[in-house]
Amino acid sequence: MTVVNPLTSALQQIQSMASEAAGSPSTPGAQAGATYAGSFGAALKASLDKVSNDQMAADNEAKAFEVGAPNVSLNDVMIDGQKAGIGFQFALQVRNKLVTAYNDIMQMQV
Repeated sequence: MTVVNPLTSALQQIQSMASEAAGSPSTPGAQAGATYAGSFGAALKASLDKVSNDQMAADNEAKAFEVGAPNVSLNDVMIDGQKAGIGFQFALQVRNKLVTAYNDIMQMQV
């Protein structure tokens, strides 16, 4: 079982977006904005899907432990529950920052 550190994954996504931005100076502004908005939207959706899947997996594992499944240990249930909770808190904080940024932009004088 391969475990991907969410922070490492987020860092890799940020680095790839930065390299894309630095490598395409000839792209028109509107088209570049649409491209990056799409990739940001896709990355955000993938992150939210992962948080949702982690929460469902932790819930299913907890239910399996409750019914006495022999291959599920309490340690795994607790760790996966905490991972899902931390992922949710991270997503919530990102959402809060995005809402704050949106409000700041909407209040700017043009």
